[in-house]
Amino acid sequence: MYKIKLIPDNTHIPFLKVRMIAFAISALLILGSIGMFFSAGVNKGIDFEGGILIEVGMPKAPDVADMRGKLGDLGLGQVALQTFGSDSDILIRVQRQEGDAKAQEAAVDKVKVQLAKDYGDGVSYRRVEFVGPTVSAELVQTAIEAVGAAVLAMLVYIWLRFEWHYSVGAIMALVHDVILTIGMFAVTRIEFNLASVAAILTIVGYSINDTVVVYDRIRENFRRYKKMDVKVLIDLSINETLSRTTMTSFTTLLALIALYIFGGEVIRGFSTAMIFGIVVGTYSSIFIAAPLLLLFGLSHRSAEDDGFKSAEAESGEKG
Repeated sequence: MYKIKLIPDNTHIPFLKVRMIAFAISALLILGSIGMFFSAGVNKGIDFEGGILIEVGMPKAPDVADMRGKLGDLGLGQVALQTFGSDSDILIRVQRQEGDAKAQEAAVDKVKVQLAKDYGDGVSYRRVEFVGPTVSAELVQTAIEAVGAAVLAMLVYIWLRFEWHYSVGAIMALVHDVILTIGMFAVTRIEFNLASVAAILTIVGYSINDTVVVYDRIRENFRRYKKMDVKVLIDLSINETLSRTTMTSFTTLLALIALYIFGGEVIRGFSTAMIFGIVVGTYSSIFIAAPLLLLFGLSHRSAEDDGFKSAEAESGEKG
């Protein structure tokens, strides 16, 4: 049976030779992402900005651009439309109106009158939701806490499983991936909502998994090759896990690309963030997380200390 191999066995790619170039590129991208976030910000969706969400079923597939133009002329501010499910299912987002609940209801009435005028009585209203500023602020805080808690939990996990060099390197790679993903949202103006937060959390989990695979092989090789130069050993470890890393990323990207193409507008932002995050996470595991170990002074001596602590822990569990 023929087996697909994206990367041949026994590669000898000198990744560490370009580590300073990779660090410089990542530093520029991080600075650019931070600058875009604080200057332009992200395009916050109704989950974080507050507003009105109306889910409608049309008698037939409408011209979305024409519908957007007519609803935009109602003087309700920003109006966003997207299809989901079928072309006749439309999700309408209207920015939050100044005033109390009556002002929000008046905006919904305006939308209903306009749709009835343009498309007749065949329009069905399946869902109407109001998201207020208080709820939006709570969601923003909760989202930040969720991402922070995930990164902290990863730090504790890596610190317990490996030595401090590995834990700091893994967290720096995670922060790198999160910042670049948020920067992508700021540059592309893709709507940032709760699904985007879910994407970031998923990217965090995927990235740390990729990094742990590489780190585990590095630790194994430190025990196997007692006198090998550290640079050569880290390069060897990356090359030994390269086939697994690229194949995992490739198969995951296939599923995400299918979601992007066939999933519709509702999950397009999520799938775009995931595609970007998988690429960045794979890059950081190879070019950032592993080379950082050398920068932090990982040596055979510290690796031996790590192995001694691991052996003690294992004997304690058996006892």
